[in-house]
Amino acid sequence: MTGPDSRLKLARPPCVLIFSGSDPSGGAGLQADITAIAAQGAHPMSVVTVLTVQDNQHVFGVYPVAADLVRQQAQVLVDRIAIAAVKIGIVGNRANAEVIAAIIRDLRTRLPDLPVVFDPVLANGAGDTLSTEDPIAALAPLFALATVITPNRIEANRLCGVAADEDGDPDDQAKQLLARGCQHVLLKGGHGPEQDHVLNRWYSRTQDRNQSWRWPRLPGEFHGSGCTLAAALAGLLAQGMSMEHAIAAAQTYCQQTLSSSYAIADGQRIPNRLTAMLPSTQRAKEQE
Repeated sequence: MTGPDSRLKLARPPCVLIFSGSDPSGGAGLQADITAIAAQGAHPMSVVTVLTVQDNQHVFGVYPVAADLVRQQAQVLVDRIAIAAVKIGIVGNRANAEVIAAIIRDLRTRLPDLPVVFDPVLANGAGDTLSTEDPIAALAPLFALATVITPNRIEANRLCGVAADEDGDPDDQAKQLLARGCQHVLLKGGHGPEQDHVLNRWYSRTQDRNQSWRWPRLPGEFHGSGCTLAAALAGLLAQGMSMEHAIAAAQTYCQQTLSSSYAIADGQRIPNRLTAMLPSTQRAKEQE
């Protein structure tokens, strides 16, 4: 005999509130965040901040959602559902960033240690801008609220005022970014000068020494790799994992998605975010 009482009751997964833009190609933005967070065993809840016109290679249009609509999307969720982490990607303009900041401040009155992963996206991999305003000024309200920010080297250079034809010192950049109020910086090395490997560096206010990871540099270019890493990190922090273990596990997961990436057209490849749904998460938890 079957019926409602005989159905399997699943435990509630931790929920991650996402603020990001929609990518119709499915390679980056919200579409990447949703899959990567779900792969860590968390539940993604997506607030659309920007509508984009893009394929797997270029952005042709950026249309920020009205700030009040961003607020309404988030408010109905936070009023009813427990939030275990927040992931921020493209915000589109300063008004949206201020709304997101207000939502986070309200959440932290209830959850002071709420993890906030902030991926300060300034452009796509081809260099196409993803904001209708000065992107650096637009992001300013969010740095002090971030638990961890995840810029790549190009983004770190721009955020720290390094000339376009130069490459800044990672240690100095991390100090500047930490001074803006965030607790941790994961400086991604995918756009770094290293030829045969990718060097990711973790800097923290609470650690006496920095930590780094080297990964083999894979051939080709990828659409949404940064989103994948940051979203996976949010999903793992939502599970209660420590920052060190979450950063390590998120990188492992991201590398697996790139190793098994696929093409939907010429140009940047799509990370296969379904390749490692739970094993890497479970292994990382066992190390806690």
